[in-house]
Amino acid sequence: MNKVLIKLQREEELARFLEAHGFAVEELSNDVFRAQREEELPVFLKVDNQQIYFEVDLGNINELLSQELLLSMLALNTEILPVSIGLDTSNPEDHRLVLVESRETCDLNDEELLAVFDALELAVDRVTELLSPAINA
Repeated sequence: MNKVLIKLQREEELARFLEAHGFAVEELSNDVFRAQREEELPVFLKVDNQQIYFEVDLGNINELLSQELLLSMLALNTEILPVSIGLDTSNPEDHRLVLVESRETCDLNDEELLAVFDALELAVDRVTELLSPAINA
């Protein structure tokens, strides 16, 4: 007998969906969440009617900043797509290295959402490899 596959589609609230997939979810403020899976770095989500913005804070980078490192991070951006490396310069004395991504909320499916978290995790590993020589120097 041939295998017949049935595609199921249902809707689930974001925090409940993430919790069902092993994330600890905390609402920090109206439409801002902190989601963390096991020992991974926390992912901060800002949700509005049309987008979910994802951010992973990798820490202060003031001591490590150099033109060579910035160029290496820009080059790494092409390898870690769909995630991007960025600098949060909202506090001039505390430049934060961040990983960012966003998704439209319309027609967002479970596999796409979970893939963002997987991509962020892989990007954290790649950035850690890039930064290791500068940190250990």
